Amino acid sequence: MNPLVIVSSGTKGIGKATVERFMAGGFDVVTCARTESDLMELQQSLQAKYPAAKLFVKAVNMAVKAEVEAFVMFIETLNRPVEIIVNNAGLFVPGQIHEAPEGTLEQMMEINLYSAHYLTGGLVEGMKERKKGHIFTLCSTASITAYPNGGAYCIAKFALYGFTKVLREELKTKGIRVTAILPGATFTSSWEGVELPPERFIKAEDIAEAIWSAYHLSAGAVVEEILIRPQLGDIV
Repeated sequence: MNPLVIVSSGTKGIGKATVERFMAGGFDVVTCARTESDLMELQQSLQAKYPAAKLFVKAVNMAVKAEVEAFVMFIETLNRPVEIIVNNAGLFVPGQIHEAPEGTLEQMMEINLYSAHYLTGGLVEGMKERKKGHIFTLCSTASITAYPNGGAYCIAKFALYGFTKVLREELKTKGIRVTAILPGATFTSSWEGVELPPERFIKAEDIAEAIWSAYHLSAGAVVEEILIRPQLGDIV
């Protein structure tokens, strides 16, 4: 039986690239997204491309706690040990803190931080019982560098980075590895409409490859964080 990977928000960008990388490597994957049709299209495409792997999908809004909990229950019905969690769900809303519309900070925290907290919390006990597993969180360069138009997004990503750091300390004696991924500008839908060439960005596949490589270290080693920027530096 193939090992099982969980990737939140896996129909676009880094999530999609990660789903495909692990299926290509012989892993079964469970992923989610808000749009059912996107999930069905992804499943049909990748199952045909990688017949030796299985892709399980469920429509989920990761900003809603009850839906994250339902996603955990769906994963548990598979009755399979979870080898890897990739907390990829996220959303960027630009703007300054003092000018943000009511509810912006709450929205940023729900999707960028709480989604990872609830998904990890729902699955980590099984990893602890087996003393085995690897948890990745997709943070950002915005987790370590504040910028004027980052607003609530920066706050949430700083918090997600802190979440990952604490998780690492809590789980290091449990046999579970924890890695923070801090990408700079990556060529995804978040940058649609920007008049810059694709080569100015990181490829989503590069992030997926970094996750794949970090997982494949021996059990006695862990990459605590991976900081990846475009070759020409940050886009500001």
